[in-house]
Amino acid sequence: MVWQAGQKLQSGKYKIEKELGQGGFGITYLVKDKQGNQLVVKTLNDYLRRQLDFAKFEQDFLNEALRLAKFRHPHIVRVDEVIQEGDRWCMVMEYIDGEDLAHLVWQQGVLSESEALRYMQQLGEALTMVHNHGLLHRDLKPLNIMVRKNLLDAVLIDFGIAREFSPNLTQTHTQSLSDGFAPIEQYDWRAKRGAYTDVYALAATLYALLTGEMPIPSPVRAFGTNLVFPQKLNSNISDRVSRAILEGMAMKPEDRPQSVKEWLAMLGCNQVIPGLSPTDYGKLRGLLAAEKWQEADLETAALMLKAAGRKGWLRVADIEKFPRQELQMLDKLWREHSSDRFGISVQKSIWQSLVDSKKTDWQSWSSFGDRVGWRLRGNWLAHSSLNFTKDAPIGELPALVVCDSIALRHQESVVSLFSRPDL
Repeated sequence: MVWQAGQKLQSGKYKIEKELGQGGFGITYLVKDKQGNQLVVKTLNDYLRRQLDFAKFEQDFLNEALRLAKFRHPHIVRVDEVIQEGDRWCMVMEYIDGEDLAHLVWQQGVLSESEALRYMQQLGEALTMVHNHGLLHRDLKPLNIMVRKNLLDAVLIDFGIAREFSPNLTQTHTQSLSDGFAPIEQYDWRAKRGAYTDVYALAATLYALLTGEMPIPSPVRAFGTNLVFPQKLNSNISDRVSRAILEGMAMKPEDRPQSVKEWLAMLGCNQVIPGLSPTDYGKLRGLLAAEKWQEADLETAALMLKAAGRKGWLRVADIEKFPRQELQMLDKLWREHSSDRFGISVQKSIWQSLVDSKKTDWQSWSSFGDRVGWRLRGNWLAHSSLNFTKDAPIGELPALVVCDSIALRHQESVVSLFSRPDL
C-alpha cells in the first residue's frame, strides 16, 4: 500500500504531500504538519512486509529511529518522533532541502578539494559523536550524505544498518553493505569492527567525490586488483589528501587510522580550511534585502577573499580553485534580490555576448565595461562613482574590478571567473 497525496496521518497531525522515494527497505514521504512545516515520514515498504523475517526488519527499523533520536548534531539527520499509523511504524524526520553528494557529483562533476574537505570535516565531527555513543554507521557513501540547499552543510542520513560495537571485540553483524565503500571486514559476519570500519567508508567517499569514480570493491582488491591512485584520475588532488585517502582505504584494519579524528588530522582538517560557513552569508543577505547595494558589493568582495583564504585580491589561480558552491551561492543571492538584474552569471552572459575573435582582449574588455556601467566616455569609473541603485545597468553589480578594496582588480582574473563552467 502506497499512501497518496492528501492522505492524513495521526488524525490530521501530518498530511502527505508526495512520495519522495523508495529503496530496498523503506519508503519516504514529504509531509506537512498543522503549522505548515515540511517533514519526512519514513516507513518500511510493502516488499519487505511480505518477507517471512519482516518482524526482524521492523525491529531494526525501530532501533534505527531510537539510535537517531539520541543525536542532536547539525550534520546528522534529526528524528522528531516515532509514530504508529495503523499497523505501520514510522519515523518522523526533518526534511533536508537539497540533494545527495552522489547526484551532485554526477550532475556537476568532481568537487574541488577545499569543498570536499569541508564536508569531510563536518561528517567526521558527526561520526565522532556516533562512535562515542558506541555505534558504527556501516553504510557511509555519497548517496547517504545530503547537502542542504544553499547552506554548504553535509548531513549524514540512513542509519538503517548501524550497529553497536565494542573496540577489538569480535561480534556478529549482518552483511548489509555497499560495494565500493565497505571495507573487507564487513564481508565477514564474525570479523572485528571498530571506528576504522567507518574510516574506510569515509575515505572511499572522499575518493569518489574527488575522482568521480566508484572505488573498487574491497573483495576485488583482496584478489589482487589494485585501487587506481586518486591522482591518476584527478591531477588536482594534493599529495597529502591522496595519501590520506589511500591510508584510510588500507585493506588491513590495523593499517588504517584507528579513529576518524586521526584520519581528519592526516587530511589537515585540524587546520583552517578556506571557505565560508552558512552564517557568513547573513550580513550579505540583509544588505541585499535592504537594497544597500554599495555595502553589499563590498561585503561580497570580503566574502570572496575569505572563501579563498586570501587578502587583497584574487589571482587567476585563486579563481580556478574557488569553491563552486560558494560562487553559486553568491551569484544566487544577487540574482534573487535584484530580480536577475545583477549577479556574476548575469555578467558572464553579457561577457560571452561581447567576445569577438575580430577584437583584441582589451577591446572586448572595454566593451564589457561600457555595457555594465564600469566605464563612462572611455574612462573606468572609481568604485564610489558607480550607480548603486536598482536602476543601474544590468550586470553592473557586483562590481568586482574597480578599486583596490574589491576582490578582483584585474582583467585576467575577471575573465577567468567568467570562464568557470559552473556558473
